[in-house]
Amino acid sequence: MASAAVIAKRYAIPIILVVLAVIWQLVILPTSFPRSHYDVIGVKQNSTSEEIIEAYQGLALQWHSYKDTEIITENVIEIQHAFEVLSNQFRRRDYDLFNFDELQDVAKAAKKQYAGDKFSRLKLPLLKMSETDLIDDNSEVLTAENFKSMLGEEGTWLILVYSLGSGNSQQFAHSWKKIVDWLDGVANTGKVELGEVQLASYLAERNRATGHPFFRYGLPSIIAFPRTCRRLDCLVRYSGELNVDAIVDWTATDILGLPRILYYSLEPLVTEVIRKPGPHKVKVICFSKTGQRAAPFLRQAVRDYSAYASFGLVLWREENATLWWNMFGVDSAPAIVFLKDPGAEPVVHYGATNSSVFHNLMEQHKSHALPQLRSITSMDLGCDVKGYSRAGNDTLTWYCVIVAGKLGSKLSKAREIMRSVQDNLTNEVIPGTASISSLPDSLVAAYAFQQKRLTLAWLDGDAQKKYCFFYLHSENVFETCGPRRYAEEEDVPRVFLVRYRRNNSEVNIDVKQQYKNIWDTFREDEEGLASQLVAKYNGSMEGPEILSWMSNTIKDGDSSDLPYFRAKAPDLNPEESNPAWSRVTQKIGFSSKRRMTEKVKDFVTGGSDYMKDPRIGPILLLASALYLGALWLRPNQSEQKNDKVKKDEGGNVQSPSSSKDKRANVQSGHPSKDKRANVQSPYPSITDDVPQDAYQALESDSDSDSK
Repeated sequence: MASAAVIAKRYAIPIILVVLAVIWQLVILPTSFPRSHYDVIGVKQNSTSEEIIEAYQGLALQWHSYKDTEIITENVIEIQHAFEVLSNQFRRRDYDLFNFDELQDVAKAAKKQYAGDKFSRLKLPLLKMSETDLIDDNSEVLTAENFKSMLGEEGTWLILVYSLGSGNSQQFAHSWKKIVDWLDGVANTGKVELGEVQLASYLAERNRATGHPFFRYGLPSIIAFPRTCRRLDCLVRYSGELNVDAIVDWTATDILGLPRILYYSLEPLVTEVIRKPGPHKVKVICFSKTGQRAAPFLRQAVRDYSAYASFGLVLWREENATLWWNMFGVDSAPAIVFLKDPGAEPVVHYGATNSSVFHNLMEQHKSHALPQLRSITSMDLGCDVKGYSRAGNDTLTWYCVIVAGKLGSKLSKAREIMRSVQDNLTNEVIPGTASISSLPDSLVAAYAFQQKRLTLAWLDGDAQKKYCFFYLHSENVFETCGPRRYAEEEDVPRVFLVRYRRNNSEVNIDVKQQYKNIWDTFREDEEGLASQLVAKYNGSMEGPEILSWMSNTIKDGDSSDLPYFRAKAPDLNPEESNPAWSRVTQKIGFSSKRRMTEKVKDFVTGGSDYMKDPRIGPILLLASALYLGALWLRPNQSEQKNDKVKKDEGGNVQSPSSSKDKRANVQSGHPSKDKRANVQSPYPSITDDVPQDAYQALESDSDSDSK
């Protein structure tokens, strides 16, 4: 009994491998490879349509002769299923090339529905399709030729793979058209019909066991090429539900990495959208009637204009209509509100928008009515010593008038005054043939402003204290620049004008100078800078007086040969180094970690491919044979070792190594130690083998002293 248990334990693994191989070949593989539709009809794979119809009609005669008495069997629906696939040229093509059979689920449902029912109640065909065009939208039709040029273009691509023989593709046509409209201006869209065999095979997955192309999630199939991806190993396949909202959100979030825009009620709207971002941002509030997710172009605007504006969504409810009218002047939805300078009227845009319309609105309203001088706006405003005028690089002299101060009611009042001055400059009528020398003094500033040689802006004296100190250095500058030193300190906004001037020889010259020695390199930071002269306004904060001072200063700056002074001004501090949207996209963007997750997911889902691998059974049998061979060699090796062991005359066992040592001692002329070792002594000797737990005892101090 014990020997049987030992044998069973010894050969358990090869027996298990043999059993698994038999189960794999006789049970698993037949279910993984059901009969083909050609086998069901009884025709060859290269049969013509006429031969398929003839074979089907022969089988159908058997049903009709018993249609009132016989119940429907699974074979009847199976034959009908095979005929509907093979009789349609598109379905047959998809079945032959990609093993795609959309009717498989329909046939299973029919077997359950008509189980035990009569043939006369069976409704044929199993799947009905209309003859209308499947896809009619603005997405690009991709072929093997233009696909190569598509890969050379920048941007994200979302591709639809569909079939003219697929009912699901036909039903999805209207949804795809909406998806294309939603992604307009955000991502490129294209479509591929399975008739483009070369391109469709390239985009399809490969069965890891057979190498056959197929679409794991069926048709229609959604495939995305992220912005930096132009290879198969980095494309992403959509595996969710085929509805517009889910696909658009997947594209915007996972593929494009766009931040979300949240819906707010009144209190969170004021806190998170209006107050928290700070006064340097325009507030963009979108009112929606439906409450659906923000369109991708809105989410893209959050990323592109995060330095200029903050965004929020509000669900329009009629009970709150009076509240929104009093706050923002909005009386209906959909609408977009732009909140700019304090005290300025909100700008309201009614109606639905698309990507191009909203982009134009953002370009028009991304800045305050009186723009703020910031690190990202100084070049565009023409208020940077390293830049040029808004009128163009050929302009030699231009001006920037800045009102600076600490955030508060007084600065807000000063900004309103400067905004009214800017409106007067804009609305002033200047004769078309006028020159600055022929104009009255009151129109000089308006003439320079309309020529884009004059810019008005405001400066946060606290956030940009170094810049403010540089231009307004005086004893009482702390009233305007820097943080408040104590609560009772008076805030005094101040206005100053900076004249920028470039030498005529420096205009349109873009040649990098080669420095000859180390002393020349110290002047590198000063190269390319415009000359600056500063004029401070010391009058009262009244619009007409400021306007008159500006005109006189500009006229004097254009006509007088003033000294040429060039110095590097302090850089403007960025208002925020890590915008909110970037922190969000770090979590939801298509990062390398997400790519790894997608690869692991594909590996797990691809495990089912090996269920159709006919090589698994022979591999299991081979493993069993190798294991049996290893078991057979192991006892033979032990027997060979026992044969090599020899015994000496005294009956003691002698190993091969000891015999070698003995021969070596004989050849060297020394007596063999083995003879002495073979003499058995009844008493233990110092020459005996040292026990494993023995150790060397240390000498005591007394012993060492006695020596």
